[in-house]
Amino acid sequence: MAELRTLARPYAKAAFQAAQDQQQLADWSELLTLAGQIAANAVVRQLLANPGMAETRKAELILEVTEKSVSEPIRNFFMVLAENRRLALLPEIAALFNTYRADLERTVDIEVTAAFELTEEQQQKLAQALSTKLDRKVSLAASMDKSLIGGVVVRTGDLVIDASVRGKLTKLADALGS
Repeated sequence: MAELRTLARPYAKAAFQAAQDQQQLADWSELLTLAGQIAANAVVRQLLANPGMAETRKAELILEVTEKSVSEPIRNFFMVLAENRRLALLPEIAALFNTYRADLERTVDIEVTAAFELTEEQQQKLAQALSTKLDRKVSLAASMDKSLIGGVVVRTGDLVIDASVRGKLTKLADALGS
């Protein structure tokens, strides 16, 4: 995984720079995310690994499947990926591109898992508190997991805040066991 990310980084940076120069971050993001999802499909991965098919044809097929009209710079980007046999990196390139975009726009996606269903008001209050704490605009996705017993678990990137009863019981058990 880390190796793929390392290989994908220069392509993601180049795509991000091109998108910024053209002021088309949203268009590039949407297409790269979609192309990344397509390239992650098991059947498409086999197609990308097929040495009998021309690399440029593989890029054209991915672009066709997206069903989006693409600008010349985007098409050129996909052709460069194809020429360098890097189309399989599309999922990683898309993830890195979206990370760069979120950093630029100062946004963050947060997953909140609670032991109970959060009301809209609770979600708004939590998003507001996290927005203040992280100094970013927060996009919150809430889910429910009764095994938490009580409380919430907040995840974003590398940050995990475990304020669940299950998490506290686990910490207590670890402390007592050592």
